[in-house]
Amino acid sequence: MLSIDNVRLGIIGLGYVGLPLAVEFGKVIPTIGFDINAKRIAELNDGIDRTLEVEPALLAESTQLSFASDLEALRECTVYIVTVPTPIDESRCPDLTPLIKASETLGQVVSKGDVVIYESTVYPGATEEDCIPVIERISGLVYNQDFFAGYSPERINPGDKEHRVTTIKKVTSGSTKEAAEFVDALYRRVITAGTHLASSIRVAEAAKVIENTQRDVNIALINELAVIFNRLDIDTEEVLAAAGTKWNFLPFRPGLVGGHCIGVDPYYLTHKAQQVGYHPEVILSGRRINDGMGAYVASQLIKQMIKTRIHVENARVLVMGLTFKENCPDLRNTRVVDILAELAEYNIQTDVYDPHVDKQEAEQAYGISPIDLPESSAYDAIILAVAHNEFKELSIDAIRGWGKPLHVLYDLKYVLPKGQADLRL
Repeated sequence: MLSIDNVRLGIIGLGYVGLPLAVEFGKVIPTIGFDINAKRIAELNDGIDRTLEVEPALLAESTQLSFASDLEALRECTVYIVTVPTPIDESRCPDLTPLIKASETLGQVVSKGDVVIYESTVYPGATEEDCIPVIERISGLVYNQDFFAGYSPERINPGDKEHRVTTIKKVTSGSTKEAAEFVDALYRRVITAGTHLASSIRVAEAAKVIENTQRDVNIALINELAVIFNRLDIDTEEVLAAAGTKWNFLPFRPGLVGGHCIGVDPYYLTHKAQQVGYHPEVILSGRRINDGMGAYVASQLIKQMIKTRIHVENARVLVMGLTFKENCPDLRNTRVVDILAELAEYNIQTDVYDPHVDKQEAEQAYGISPIDLPESSAYDAIILAVAHNEFKELSIDAIRGWGKPLHVLYDLKYVLPKGQADLRL
């Protein structure tokens, strides 16, 4: 087993998870940040992080960090951390393609005595059942004899400048007792919040996948309550504020559930559950509710437009916000697209306005071309879909100014005080 004092680290994948981790390790350990996207590497070498997770000053502080898209650069490493995405496919089944490709890459460079650590969110068993055999097959090395493994789930919260990688407690694990202790000691070099050493890789995998599953189910409950309260003509926010006066009431809010974690991770757990003969009910029920919120929002808007005597077909709607959450450029699995798709069924024309979005990325990912600025007095309806600070700073007159004299304003995120919008979720 390696000594913690002579580690040369390689981090595979430099997205929202990998880059902040690489920057922290690069302050104390020789670290190579590897990504197959050569454009991404060029930008990072110029001190530019398009995810906005790491400021140029922090990049400059990481004096032992270098970036590469050339596989040869990884051959000098002795420890590898995999931080690639784990999405779902169109059938909502786990798509391990990025993880398998990363494992194939590792199989070409791993040597005897090396340690491979995975951070990507997976179902229990994926590391040792799906990934490690790929490394063995390509490298010819034997697991837990020639090389070792660990799993330490990422806990990155994109756009959150308070809870950073170093200030969030880290779960660690390893394939043997010695490997586990090594992995834990490695992360303790940079994680000031401390670590929690799990008893096995499978326990650590399960812990990660239920973190976001729990949040998903709780948000689904609040979304369902919002639908009920809407029918009862009760303001959901007022109900939650009243209930929140009790010390143990959980402060969840209704809304669209997207992103790379909450809207995806439950499908990894339910996939594995079904493989072992159990059909999850509560988890999948929550997923159905949350996946249906985009259509619900669109239907509520259409009803209000009809009540207001606004002609629906060929109407123009402004959608404010496209990212999956506020104040970050992350478009992964954004559920705003569900609203857009549903409105398109009514032949409604939509303009998407989001100052955080990379237009080229939006076009490539969803075929959406965000506008630079909304037109004045042009829209039959306005949906405030994402609570960016830029939108919070706008006056109600400025937002209303984009609407026609007769229009509907729908505030999904409670950005506006009660009474200023025509609809709230």
